[in-house]
Amino acid sequence: MPNMSPKKNPMPSQAPEVRAHNFNEVATGYDEATALDEALRCLGCKNMPCVSGCPVNIHIPEFIEKIREGDFEGAYQVISRTSSLPAVCGRVCPQETQCEAKCVRGIKGEPVGIGRLERFVADWHNAHSDETPVCEPDNGHKVAVVGSGPSGLTCAGDLAKKGYKVTVFEALHTAGGVLVYGIPEFRLPKAIVQKEVDNLKAMGVDVECDIVIGKTLTIDELFERGYEAVFIGSGAGLPNFMNIPGESLKGVYSANEYLTRSNLMKAYRDDPTTPISKGGRVAVVGGGNVAMDAARTALRLGADKVYIIYRRSMDELPARREEVEHAMEEGIEFRLLNNPVEILGYHNPDDRRDPKNGCVTGIRCIKMELGEPDERGRRRPVPVEGSEFDIDVDTVIIAIGTSPNPLIKSTTAGLEVNKHGGIIVAEETGETTRENVYAGGDAVTGAATVISAMGAGKIAAAAIDAKLR
Repeated sequence: MPNMSPKKNPMPSQAPEVRAHNFNEVATGYDEATALDEALRCLGCKNMPCVSGCPVNIHIPEFIEKIREGDFEGAYQVISRTSSLPAVCGRVCPQETQCEAKCVRGIKGEPVGIGRLERFVADWHNAHSDETPVCEPDNGHKVAVVGSGPSGLTCAGDLAKKGYKVTVFEALHTAGGVLVYGIPEFRLPKAIVQKEVDNLKAMGVDVECDIVIGKTLTIDELFERGYEAVFIGSGAGLPNFMNIPGESLKGVYSANEYLTRSNLMKAYRDDPTTPISKGGRVAVVGGGNVAMDAARTALRLGADKVYIIYRRSMDELPARREEVEHAMEEGIEFRLLNNPVEILGYHNPDDRRDPKNGCVTGIRCIKMELGEPDERGRRRPVPVEGSEFDIDVDTVIIAIGTSPNPLIKSTTAGLEVNKHGGIIVAEETGETTRENVYAGGDAVTGAATVISAMGAGKIAAAAIDAKLR
């Protein structure tokens, strides 16, 4: 019998007062009974509007029907036909603005918890199966993939299944890209990412770490080594700053650096080899998911007080609602309609003994009000004259976005980029202005979602296959 409850089954999670002091995963996931009950809320619409909201076109009603039948492995097989990273997507994708936004049940209540069901199915499979995806025989073609983030892993996996010999080149010492260095353990356990990487290796994909394409090797040298096509999925790791006074003070981090030190370099340990600011008062500038991740990480690293400073109102805050709610539950204070104009600190070069010389002591903000909409329809924040005020903090984390690193462009002839540094590609194929060089994910779009990067990896893999065969 269908479950006509207007509300989703709630996601079990750690209590806020507990999780704020550990790096364990916040949401603990559905059990089998809860997953079945949530699956019974799906109406199985014949026109499947939810599928149109998924960038990789998962057959959502079909996998949910398998759950209703108790065939959890069958549900996983449906998802894996089009998605390479279901355990990842079930945790970090913004389903509320994608598949769930199209769900008919959302018209008069809450949509079906599609993301929660995807996570359940993927976790069930990982706990009960060690099977490696079946790959076609070696077809004799070699493809290089630059970057092991979601677009690179997806492209590599799709090509490996078709019999290609694929090598993934990763700049850092651990594969996984932004899934490893950018997203905290309490949102995405690293063991899940490692399992996806291990699956690729089991399919015959070679993963070479500590290789910076554009420096260690160039795109041209990859072709000289016999690779017939190259996919660039190098992400957008170049942090943006505000260009305000004080950004060079000790205690100022980009969110990328801060999260990489914590997530990848394990700076949260008692004896870290890579240091990081712990404790004190922390201000995070920005309102996206990365800002939420940085603020919640700071709290877990022992901060006494954490502020989110954002220049628009809560209605314009771009982070996922779930992440905002979790941050608020954990005690993070939102200072909305405020914008930093200066980072304050000690500047006394004559007193080198002063332990705070050159260090952050506060952040000066100005109050904002919303004016006319900008070109994207968002109301433009306007400063309120004479409204400056100071907040005492010891650490400032800038989380206002990132851009693609220009290294590959500067070392690759014929590769064109747009005014934001994103690589220009053909929308239908992902091919760049350099023949047989493809690109996708944040390297093209700037910082975006994991699932959109995966979609770009799938498009490029299909185009590479069509061209080389």
